[in-house]
Amino acid sequence: MLAASGFLTIGVFLALVLSRRVSVLFALTLVPIAAAVASGFGGRLGSLIADGLITVAPVAIMITFAVLYFSLMVDAGLFDPAVTRILRWAKGDPLKITLGTALLTLLVALDGDGASTFLISVSALLPIYQRLGMRRIVLAGVICLAAGVMNMVPWGGPTARAMAALKLDSSQLFLPVLPAMLAGVLWVLLAAYLIGRAERKRLGVIEVAVADRARPTGADRVRYWTNAALTLVLVVCLLAQLADLEVLFLLAFLAALLINRPSWQGQQELLTKHAYNVVLVVAVIFAAGVFTGIMTGTGMIKAMAESLVSVIPDSAAGLLPVATAITSMPFSLVFTPDAYYYGVVPVLAETTAALGGDPAAIGRAAILGQMTTGFPLSPLTASTFILLGMSKVDLGDHQRFIFKWAFGTTLVMTAVALVTGVL
Repeated sequence: MLAASGFLTIGVFLALVLSRRVSVLFALTLVPIAAAVASGFGGRLGSLIADGLITVAPVAIMITFAVLYFSLMVDAGLFDPAVTRILRWAKGDPLKITLGTALLTLLVALDGDGASTFLISVSALLPIYQRLGMRRIVLAGVICLAAGVMNMVPWGGPTARAMAALKLDSSQLFLPVLPAMLAGVLWVLLAAYLIGRAERKRLGVIEVAVADRARPTGADRVRYWTNAALTLVLVVCLLAQLADLEVLFLLAFLAALLINRPSWQGQQELLTKHAYNVVLVVAVIFAAGVFTGIMTGTGMIKAMAESLVSVIPDSAAGLLPVATAITSMPFSLVFTPDAYYYGVVPVLAETTAALGGDPAAIGRAAILGQMTTGFPLSPLTASTFILLGMSKVDLGDHQRFIFKWAFGTTLVMTAVALVTGVL
């Protein structure tokens, strides 16, 4: 019963979002609430929602100060020189811009954290897309592809969970699939090239007048380099994980205010200007907390995992790693990473081992898609809404546009993993 309720809830949610009949905020809250009441959990609704909100609160706090910080940096002109240089290199060519988006994101995503990757990449590149008239959905999609494949790094969430769940180290789990990951990177660059070529066909090579900006002098120059140094320190701290993200962004934002908007009036103008973006993104993140809190607290996700495992026949054990790899990316839309890696993966691994297979192969297969290539499309991860909120792209549009490319990444990596014998 719980499993059926869970699958129905996910199905109704995805149908509503993809059909664009209701807002994502509405679907994330009403659908699970209705499912909880129908399943007999109406009396626990308050505690279920509270648990979910507590889970996403750190992310909501972080995104609040992160959006304000990067908005302030954009207003201060921190990214103007970079935008000017990229425009000069690209010479108004959307294809070069799209490839540059993939390369920049691949580099930034080395920190293994989707939230900071999206914050940095979108902030740096959105002004360029707007300048050339390129579609924001292309920006979100290409960032999604590059961040997804890079989320396989051992310090990323999915691989770390898989190692913990199966009691393996990176030499047993990650290193064997490194060739597959490299193939995934090449696929992402190919996808960026093809998407960029279509954008070039739509827009043409645009003649962009890039004005020679006068170098800042005096106080403006000092302020510019202070902002640059502050941002560099912030990025280093994010990469080194010296503190929680919400703490780092709060401190950085306070420092940025003192540097750029020390007066009360200036701070009020900043908050008024960017309040809409902050509220929109944070509201969706809290709505995602309602969704995951109910789905997890009612036991629906656990029941879904158990029901899927129970239908696998013994004769299919040899195909389990391949089946796990192929389904891993779509399952990002259904299972949270904790539910999948701590619920589904151990059972699949035990089944494989009992039938003479290598349980580590299940872990390798899982990271080829579940919350790696699939996490920037999943409504179950808060960072997805950071990407979409900052780029102002609808979730349904984003999923329709990039799903085939993201699933293609998993299929390419699965093929290489099979050829190299790690599955």
